[in-house]
Amino acid sequence: MGRHARLEVVVDAATVTAARDGDKRSLDDLVTEHLPLVYNIVGRALDGHPDVDDVVQETMLRVVRKLKSLRDSSRFRAWLVAIAMQQVRARARARREMLASGLEDVRELADPTADFVDATIAELGLTGQRREVAEATRWLDPADRRLLALWWQEAAGELSRAQLAAALGLTAPHAAVRVQRMKSQLQGARAVVRALWSDRHCTGLIDLLEGWDAKPSPLWRKRLIRHTRGCAECGHHWADQVPAERLLAGVALLPVPLELSARLGGAHGVVTGTTAEVARAGAVERLLETVSARPGVRGGLLAGAVVLAVGIVYLIVPHEPSGPAEVAAPPPAVAPPVERSPSPWEPKPGAPRPVAQERAPVPARIAPKPSYGSNVDSPDPVPPADRVPGELPRRPEGRAVVPVDGEFDRFGSGRSGTVLLRERGHQVTVEGQGYFAVRWQVSFHRCGGEIAMPTWTGLTGKLFHAGSGGGRRLDDRVPGAAPGMTWMGVPERDPARVPAGAQQMWQVEFYYLDGTVTLHHNEVRRSTADYDLAVAPTTWRAVNADLTRAPRARWGVQRYGKVRDTGTDRAPVPQYLTRSSPADPRRVPQRSAL
Repeated sequence: MGRHARLEVVVDAATVTAARDGDKRSLDDLVTEHLPLVYNIVGRALDGHPDVDDVVQETMLRVVRKLKSLRDSSRFRAWLVAIAMQQVRARARARREMLASGLEDVRELADPTADFVDATIAELGLTGQRREVAEATRWLDPADRRLLALWWQEAAGELSRAQLAAALGLTAPHAAVRVQRMKSQLQGARAVVRALWSDRHCTGLIDLLEGWDAKPSPLWRKRLIRHTRGCAECGHHWADQVPAERLLAGVALLPVPLELSARLGGAHGVVTGTTAEVARAGAVERLLETVSARPGVRGGLLAGAVVLAVGIVYLIVPHEPSGPAEVAAPPPAVAPPVERSPSPWEPKPGAPRPVAQERAPVPARIAPKPSYGSNVDSPDPVPPADRVPGELPRRPEGRAVVPVDGEFDRFGSGRSGTVLLRERGHQVTVEGQGYFAVRWQVSFHRCGGEIAMPTWTGLTGKLFHAGSGGGRRLDDRVPGAAPGMTWMGVPERDPARVPAGAQQMWQVEFYYLDGTVTLHHNEVRRSTADYDLAVAPTTWRAVNADLTRAPRARWGVQRYGKVRDTGTDRAPVPQYLTRSSPADPRRVPQRSAL
């Protein structure tokens, strides 16, 4: 790496000197040849944010404008990288000021189709522990991610340690301490990635992940690292980690997207049918034209104003004016939309777009308030059998929830008795303010095939899925039965199964109703699994007692229950629920939208 770095300095020094003295071709060469390095550093530091191309453009623009101020041509690369990191930090400061101005609910999301880690893995063909390192970068703090952007290039042979330290404005020893601290965080993040990728998850990890939103974050990194360090089963994820610098040595730069390369350089990735010399020509002109034409920049190069507009709030971050006559005009209170060429970091047609972007005035979208009607349309993790559930919130209990209409078999006397739904066409309409239970009975000895899930229609008011109990999930093994047999059936006899995305039912599911709703049995004989549903009113006290009953074999209780109610409108509602009354209740969508 040292020999490569010395050669690189000689070439840069000769080219930089010529460019600084006014040679246009040398200046084009500098912009074109260093664009991949700047793109990789900025892209990794910003984690694939839509602003990557803008920050790259600003960096190259400042390099062109300030090149005459560079006294030591041999230090060009360190100087370039330092400017790139200044632009990254300036963007972070602008973001913090925007949040401090009261717009903390604005969401600026990276385009999921332009994820920098995914692009690195795909473009460079990373596999094994190299891919593991790339995935682990998602879990780093922003400051460590910015440092990693530089250190990655050092490990790959694109930067020297002296250049890295200069870019950070630190001495070499201080930079070494910072790098070592970041590498320690990266090692922990790799253990987290291994734990999540593992084919086997311990019960403690499953329990911990139940509250995770599936998004990498420093808080969850700390929680998961703490678990892997203290867990005998997960502790092996720390072993056999090849040092990251050995994995990254010789890894190529990620290619610059074609559209960005065409705008700013032209020689990397877009030379087709022409010579590199022709493709290079005019790189600086294209840079100046692109930046000066961007919405939010008034007066092109000379004004140099960056306008961050969200709603009607503007943040001005000016460049140094080149003369007293060149002053950026204040932005209008409301700016019309401006057409511009698509960025490689913008979503593809039809994909979700970032809800707020710097440079162009766009309406602020405030995060929606918690609303009623959300459910979960993905399978539940199986909680440990001996895990005590959380506290069940207590909702108002007025009129008992009783059947008022339908077609069903009745057990017990009066309106408060249990009703039984045995077959397709059976349904029951219940109303009231309180809790009720739905007990599942799958004919596991003889049934087979997919379950035609029951559906809920005609809802007025609100219905919540309060908890799951009955002492077992129906995919639990039947005590004392043949190996592999569960309450869903016997493996060799095609056991009953839930549709893809449907929640695995427990023996008893508990609900809270404040209004009216109709429950439909949708079984189709000979083509779907056989099951019955028993519906009965209950109370908060009885539900709580069921959920907190400890496993006890002679009672047939195999596990504690699961509390689902949050006590707010964010509590889940049942799947297959609608306020409408369709002619065919089997057609109710799996995911409710109330």
